[in-house]
Amino acid sequence: MKVLITGANGFVGKNLSVRLSERLDIEVLPFTRDSSIDELRQHVGNADFIFHLAGVNRPTDPADFAAGNAELTQTLCELIAQSGRKIPIVYTSSIQAERDNPYGISKRRAETMLVDLANRSGSSVYIFRLPNVFGKWCRPNYNSVVATFCHNICRDLPIQVNDLNAEITLVYVDDVIHQFVQLMDGQINEGVFAKVEPEYVTTIGKLADQILAFKQSRQTLVTERVGTGFVRALYATYVSYLPPAIFSYVVPQYSDPRGVFVEMLKTQDSGQFSYFTAHPGITRGSHYHYSKTEKFLVIKGEARFGFRHIITNEYYAIITSGSKPEIVETIPGWTHDITNIGEDEMIVMLWANEIFDRENPDTYVRPVNHEKT
Repeated sequence: MKVLITGANGFVGKNLSVRLSERLDIEVLPFTRDSSIDELRQHVGNADFIFHLAGVNRPTDPADFAAGNAELTQTLCELIAQSGRKIPIVYTSSIQAERDNPYGISKRRAETMLVDLANRSGSSVYIFRLPNVFGKWCRPNYNSVVATFCHNICRDLPIQVNDLNAEITLVYVDDVIHQFVQLMDGQINEGVFAKVEPEYVTTIGKLADQILAFKQSRQTLVTERVGTGFVRALYATYVSYLPPAIFSYVVPQYSDPRGVFVEMLKTQDSGQFSYFTAHPGITRGSHYHYSKTEKFLVIKGEARFGFRHIITNEYYAIITSGSKPEIVETIPGWTHDITNIGEDEMIVMLWANEIFDRENPDTYVRPVNHEKT
């Protein structure tokens, strides 16, 4: 299958080109600003599907709106008609097409040409009036507030917010590409005017605050809720703007004669992740909790976990090692410790269900006493 992408070097075009390049059954035919109309004619003659993404949105001369949007679309429609083939085409229009500004008018004219092409030639046409699209590889300090905020905030550069309460509607580029590919593959059917879901509505102030929180999480170690929905997409976008020099960051390390303790990641409501080391013969712990729970995983070395019930005095021990991935949980009301019973340094990963609160640690010292009773 040969797929023509106009605007292949643009923001959406790059994301689509990469996605399609992963497939062995597709050959991408790119058309960019450096391509000629003869190349476009040749591509149309070979194409089985067309993504018309090329366009102009911030020219120095407003007259360029007509040339970059309407006139290029007219040329493309003429070439498709001349080919005598019914070639499906996806067009990225804009919500600005509903407005009577030069950009909106040029986009609306392009839409009209494509609808006319569909009526004349029978080609399937899908028009997406996209709101603000965000994601990796979007040009900052141009026409995307998300790209600008992400780029500037991670570099300690100022951002400008004129109206904190101004609403903005966003779609994530991966969702856009996913729906485009589904259309191409015939997995979904859309009308002439199609829509990307989900759309995210927020304010400029909330958007800025969320991106600033991403930056601050490196200092607090408390991650935002980046696993689903808008925050997931926005965080992926934010980190895509990090310069290589700050791909990594240092976290605090606490050392004593027993080994080291390092907090890696904290969550807002699901605890924190840490790791610690222990030299041979060293015991850590020797305390109990009322409500706090933990999960331990020995990564390297050999460990003995000891438990003793603080009421019944019942004793239990578990031997585990880095050669066997086994989670050991601590239980409220059981005092517990962990001893390195091997000959090398022991490394243990730890999850606790709550962030450690030095003012109220829910940790009470009591030796386990490993003598069986």
